[in-house]
Amino acid sequence: MPQLMIVIASTRPGRVGLPVAEWFRERAEEHGGFAVGLVDLAELQLPLLDEASHPRLRQYTQQHTHDWSAMVADADAFVFVTAEYNYGYPAALKNAIDYLHQEWQYKPVGFVSYGGVAAGTRAVQQLKQVVGAVKLVAVVEAVNIPFVAQFIDNHGVLQANDVMEQAARAMLDELVRVQAALAPLRVKVAPVD
Repeated sequence: MPQLMIVIASTRPGRVGLPVAEWFRERAEEHGGFAVGLVDLAELQLPLLDEASHPRLRQYTQQHTHDWSAMVADADAFVFVTAEYNYGYPAALKNAIDYLHQEWQYKPVGFVSYGGVAAGTRAVQQLKQVVGAVKLVAVVEAVNIPFVAQFIDNHGVLQANDVMEQAARAMLDELVRVQAALAPLRVKVAPVD
């Protein structure tokens, strides 16, 4: 079964990304098209890119880079759960993407974005340029959550509406299709010693 990695992009204390990602993970598990994993960039704690060589060379010197490389190489598809900060995406997500190169190639990525009136969509538009540079393939289907605070209950759990539920199903369906189509283009990236 293909592996889906859900990445929580926000590392800010008090962030909304955690309940949003937990809701989406449940939807992905119910969908059944992937084995689902969750990576929280706040827990991963990658320092600002600290490798001397360009990531395409895979001459990693830091253990955290080797670990991150192995996680991303094992995934077949991604969903980035992202906030929008000042019309852009969280710096931690850009840093995590920039650490690697070959490990991302020819894999689909979807976006679950949240925020105020724009629902994080401006961040996603910028991210599409970034992911294209490492040959990730962004799917059109997405989950965009406007005024996200209204969907978080008193227990910190996201209570999705029908539009969000339908969008999640549509994006997961597309990730399954695109992952299968891209699979022949991928070369299994062996771990770097």
